[in-house]
Amino acid sequence: MSFALEKVIPWGRSYDEYVAMFGLTEADLKFRILGCGDGPAGFNSGLTKRGGHVISVDPIYVFEAAQIRSRISETYETVMAQMRENQSNYAWGAISSVEKLGRVRMAAMETFLSDYMAGKNEGRYIAGELPSLPFESGSFDIALSSHFLFLYSTHLTAGFHLQAMREMLRVAREVRVFPLLTLDGAPSPHLSFVTESLIAQGFGVEVKRVPYEFQRGGNEMLLIKPV
Repeated sequence: MSFALEKVIPWGRSYDEYVAMFGLTEADLKFRILGCGDGPAGFNSGLTKRGGHVISVDPIYVFEAAQIRSRISETYETVMAQMRENQSNYAWGAISSVEKLGRVRMAAMETFLSDYMAGKNEGRYIAGELPSLPFESGSFDIALSSHFLFLYSTHLTAGFHLQAMREMLRVAREVRVFPLLTLDGAPSPHLSFVTESLIAQGFGVEVKRVPYEFQRGGNEMLLIKPV
């Protein structure tokens, strides 16, 4: 059995995971950062508390905190059951078991939920979705996409991926996407098309190793900049 989901789900990673997944340096964390499809992640809260400048955009932000909490509860057992069935596809290091994974993910999502209403009022959580972002061109220094593009390759076409990344490049001078694997741990079939298309359009594209791996082999991000 391989890991599979019928649709994109609300499932959040922590601040520390974001830093590792995207190879974010202390200098990077001082830039204006946009998180695309952040969902209930703890990154926005964590960076804001550290004095950073970050906005998260996700369609789930049209809902109130209680509604998001309910959706997380509905999703939790589905994900945990699939994790138990597919444990061999993951690197159990810092997260040493499925049970610990559940605690880590719920802690990250609780961090988000405790910050959500204040963050909405401050304009840090904005309802919207790729491939059309509600921001002016050049509004950010770095745009991040965590566990959406490439991961959901069976749900989203290659054309959608390219359009989404061009939109991220419109609003930010640099784009980072993690991981480059699909839900079942295979390399995304869209990676070559996206990479070749962006290079042909004048962008610099690099597959870069990062200090994070949970999906086995999932230790690379796509880094895109204008040449």
